Amino acid sequence: MGMLKLTVIAFPLVLGACATALPPGITAPDAGFSLVADKTRAATGRKSVWLQTSAQSQQVAKEIHALTHRKTITADTAVQVALLNNRGLQSSYAAVGLSAADIWQESTPENPIVSVGLLGIGAPELGLFRALESAVAVNILDRPTRKRRVAVAQANFQQAQMQAVVDTLTLAAATRTAWIDAVAAFETVTLLNKASQAADASSELAQQLGQTGALNRSGQAREQVFDAELAAQTAEARLAASVAKEKLTRLMGLWGTEVDYFVPDALPALPNGLRGTGAIEAQALQNRVDLQVAKLSLAATAQAYGLTDATRVLTDLEVIAGAELEREVEEDGDTETSVLPQVELEFQIPIYDSGKARMRKAELSYLQAANSLAETAVAVRSEARVAETKYRGTHAIAKQYRDVVLPLRRIINEESLLANNGMITSTFELLADVRDGLGSELNAAEAKHQFWLAAAGLDAAIYGGGGGAGGGDAGGVELAAGGGAGH
Repeated sequence: MGMLKLTVIAFPLVLGACATALPPGITAPDAGFSLVADKTRAATGRKSVWLQTSAQSQQVAKEIHALTHRKTITADTAVQVALLNNRGLQSSYAAVGLSAADIWQESTPENPIVSVGLLGIGAPELGLFRALESAVAVNILDRPTRKRRVAVAQANFQQAQMQAVVDTLTLAAATRTAWIDAVAAFETVTLLNKASQAADASSELAQQLGQTGALNRSGQAREQVFDAELAAQTAEARLAASVAKEKLTRLMGLWGTEVDYFVPDALPALPNGLRGTGAIEAQALQNRVDLQVAKLSLAATAQAYGLTDATRVLTDLEVIAGAELEREVEEDGDTETSVLPQVELEFQIPIYDSGKARMRKAELSYLQAANSLAETAVAVRSEARVAETKYRGTHAIAKQYRDVVLPLRRIINEESLLANNGMITSTFELLADVRDGLGSELNAAEAKHQFWLAAAGLDAAIYGGGGGAGGGDAGGVELAAGGGAGH
């Protein structure tokens, strides 16, 4: 009797046994992160880390302190600090671990459900109980569908990996752009401060001439209002620079005493030549991570479609096996014990829901993912072309200012100074030429600013990272620190 009972109860356990083999390293604490780190380094040239212990956090904190504290940082340093220290990025890396845990979970057989019941508790003739019932329930469909469920989980895992790469490149692009914006803002402040000296001299001269009666009130006011307006513009520029630097600080995840760092006073000089951009559309289609995410999304949807098809009619099919032990008191006072094995099959009858609606949803989800992939491919090609056009166009504009406009302005200023020294022109005419030169210098600085943004956007168009800005320096020109002590 005991052997029969054991066999009946073990029957469903045999049906649900045999776990699916796990992919290598899926149970490791940093499962899947090596791919994220490798692709990130290939696109940005910078390392990324997944912080999971206090020891790792302390080590990274020391490294960040050494890179930034009271240092004038380059764009590459800013990107590296952001990849090490941005906590939002750590949340994205945790999603990779969660997806790996899903594969582990789906590879493991479903736990059986054991039930034990006592009937006739406290029966006077029999003592503790009259009957004992025990059963084990197992979903029979768990094992046949496990391979498909694991395949779905693996597709989601690969998608989570690539999404983590996208998030990393997006942060790198945003950080590089923020560095460029911050440095450009401080360069504007430097130029305005330089112009303020000429404006102060003009205002002071106008006041002196007004006191002697050589300049009427209208002339005095004209010179003084320029000085006042320039002071307001300089204050606005300082505010914009402070805000731009704070945005950079936020992306790098710095706070407390770690915000004590500097950025250069000026962007690097405009390069004489341009990097090669041949077949940029092909490069983008080959390397864009967001396109790979869309492909993996389509694969995951296809796997889910297959699982839906396999369970279209029956979503649950359970076998329940067990035994009932019953005791009775006979007329002679002896206790008779009997064991009755039992097997039950439990399933849902598809009378109303035949699974057609679920199949239709699965089909439409697949079509949706396929169209999203096609749209992403078109967008990638377009963004690559636009990025190349901006890169070449902004360089031509900035080069025009550098090679033509500014040299002509210098000639005008030199001739005005000579004419003023020879008393051919007035001092106010000299100062007016200086003011006009300031406008050209500000325009030239902004043109250089737009070029470096376009240069960063070129990498973003090839590797991903969003919106034509940033994306690493792989194959590009490194943004080194400009002149000045920094801010």
